[in-house]
Amino acid sequence: MEGKKNLRMRAARVAKDLSQADLARAVGVTRQTIGLIEAGGYNPTLKLCTDICKALDVTLNDLFWED
Repeated sequence: MEGKKNLRMRAARVAKDLSQADLARAVGVTRQTIGLIEAGGYNPTLKLCTDICKALDVTLNDLFWED
């Protein structure tokens, strides 16, 4: 995923009416980390991926699986 924008994560976050800062607080990271994940500049750990999915009420496949 690194180097490729995660537009699905951004879309899911916006659909839940969450800012990057809101999501970051919910999963225990900084806003910058969420921004980097969405921009494709950071490859999150599996734990962080699952925490993000729980916060956004989506599955890992919804956000991170490449078609």
